[in-house]
Amino acid sequence: MVKLHLEVITPEKVVFKDEIDELFAPTLTGQIGILPNHIELLTKLHHGELIIKNNNQKQSIAVFGGFLEISNNKISILADYAIHARDIDISKSEEARNRAKELMQEKLNNSDFAKAESELLRSLLELRIATKHKRHNISNK
Repeated sequence: MVKLHLEVITPEKVVFKDEIDELFAPTLTGQIGILPNHIELLTKLHHGELIIKNNNQKQSIAVFGGFLEISNNKISILADYAIHARDIDISKSEEARNRAKELMQEKLNNSDFAKAESELLRSLLELRIATKHKRHNISNK
């Protein structure tokens, strides 16, 4: 059976690199599913959840911005930020959310407000995916 090669890379590190069966990814126009022999594609990613399926197993990665390219059964994701659902520290995400909310209440210039807003969105994404992942793992035990 033909597999897809997936790489998820951020400015800091390679988050994921392996062969997979299927990928679901959030784009600006909605969620897309990618199977082997998909047409070539270059698209901008929206913040959301990458769902990786391989050998009847699922993995989730929170992704925040970036680009996705598909060519010859190779998927390259260059993400602004990405983290495995299993690696999300819920207490740190809650702290980041609270800190960002507090900053947004202050009189900030546009640049600082945008940074605080981005931190808030990223922390909310992490919390949503970590909570979903935790519920899913509990129900499978």
